[in-house]
Amino acid sequence: MDGEGGTAEASKVRSEDGEEESAMKELKRKVEAVVKASSWWERRGLDCAILAGAFVVCLPAGFLLLRSSEAPRFACGLLLMGVAHAVITVKGSHMASHGALSQSPAAKRFWALFFIEICGAFSAHVASAGHVKLHHAHTNVIGMGDSSVWKLPRLPRLLYLFVAPLAVPVVTPLAALAELGGASAVLLLRTVLLILLGVASHFWLLLTVSGFRSPLGAGLCMLATRAMFSLPFIHVNIFQHIGLAMYSRSARPARLLQMSHGVLNLPRNVLLDWTFGHSLISCHVEHHLFPFLSDNMCLKVKPAVRRYLADRNLPYQEDGYVSRLRLFFHKYQELMVAAPPITRLVGVQ
Repeated sequence: MDGEGGTAEASKVRSEDGEEESAMKELKRKVEAVVKASSWWERRGLDCAILAGAFVVCLPAGFLLLRSSEAPRFACGLLLMGVAHAVITVKGSHMASHGALSQSPAAKRFWALFFIEICGAFSAHVASAGHVKLHHAHTNVIGMGDSSVWKLPRLPRLLYLFVAPLAVPVVTPLAALAELGGASAVLLLRTVLLILLGVASHFWLLLTVSGFRSPLGAGLCMLATRAMFSLPFIHVNIFQHIGLAMYSRSARPARLLQMSHGVLNLPRNVLLDWTFGHSLISCHVEHHLFPFLSDNMCLKVKPAVRRYLADRNLPYQEDGYVSRLRLFFHKYQELMVAAPPITRLVGVQ
């Protein structure tokens, strides 16, 4: 009898998983129809224009305003540099890691190296392996794509949430080199040279264009602009997965269920949506379901995805930035120190 019951339960699970896979294919067809009906400007043009604006408007204006001895103008230059850096290294690097900036394989490779290594001081190889192939393929699977890379359990909550993120500009290249410990000498050398090229170029422009007389002053300015959006960057990366459903490697649901239960959207935010990109802020669910889409296309397919999940009685998780910050502040030990509990979706696994 037990054998018959186990066989029936296994058959039910396979049937339900098959239904969810069919549902994912149906949603994919709906999204592909929206993409096909969209213009190049909607698919890639708008996001490319935002990135171009950071290079040709914000950066030149920022470097020139930093020449001023007047505090308001200098502060404005600092702000423009910080915004440009966030747009280029967060939005640009994220889209480049997913190949969302071009259809050409060669162009995808070039933009990944340019945005991630030269501008972002990280490794394109590590970004692809850790973010695209691990986090996206195994979202919220414990020991794989569970976002535990962002946890530092030894740090107290105030230090982690409000102080430690300011060290991101220094930690980023060091983390990249640490992850490349077992890589080939050619890959390691390329990454080091491209990171040095980006940092040295930034430093040289501050000395020559912005007119800093002291290398120390230029270095501090560079760190300030690169760390300007570090707090929301760390917050966003922990808010949208940690504290949601977590799965074991042997009992993970079908993709549609996995993402609808394990990914969360933050509300629209003018500053963060444009600097970090819609796919990291208000369209993170859409991004995890369809990671090849650009930021603007994630925003465009959002109504269709939301409506489809609602029609199938699946969650479409949303919460405010302040609400998540309050949650992590009060439940820091549970969310960021203790091991996460495994979620088993009844009737699915």
